[in-house]
Amino acid sequence: MGIINKQLIAPLQICSRAAKLLVSWEEIMKKYECPCGYVYDPAEGDHTQGIAPGTAFEDLPADWTCPQCQAEKDIFTEVD
Repeated sequence: MGIINKQLIAPLQICSRAAKLLVSWEEIMKKYECPCGYVYDPAEGDHTQGIAPGTAFEDLPADWTCPQCQAEKDIFTEVD
């Protein structure tokens, strides 16, 4: 019976871990919008400032600015 329980529980643990990774990825990939209308999309990065695709908004350098209007990142808002 112990073996059966382990066989049933292991896939559930894997699914649970996968769900946590998916949520984490969705958090990382959130888009942010500048008041000028520019949307920072982590999937694209910002080639104009050397930001690689896959870079989360939170991981942008402190001196990163909007490529369209040069606004600082602290005035961007999360896009739903």
